[in-house]
Amino acid sequence: MSARCQLTGTQPGFGNRISHSHRRTRRRFDPNIQRKRYWLPSENRWIRLTLSARGIKTVDVIGIEAAVARIRARGEKI
Repeated sequence: MSARCQLTGTQPGFGNRISHSHRRTRRRFDPNIQRKRYWLPSENRWIRLTLSARGIKTVDVIGIEAAVARIRARGEKI
C-alpha cells in the first residue's frame, strides 16, 4: 500500500534525523494512512479508500459523495 492519501494527496515528507552530537542522517515522515470503508448510497455499494487522518476528517465534514467527486475529478478510479 502506498503511503499516499487519495483525497488530500498527502505523501511522505523527507528530512534529517539529528543525533545528540548533531550528526544528520536522512529520515522519512510518513502520514497517518488508514484504509477505511464507506457506504456510497448513489452507487448502492461499499468503497474502500486509503485516507490520511486529515482526509477522514474532511470526509466527515463534506460528505462521502463530495469526497468521491473530488477524487474522481483528479482522474483516480474508485
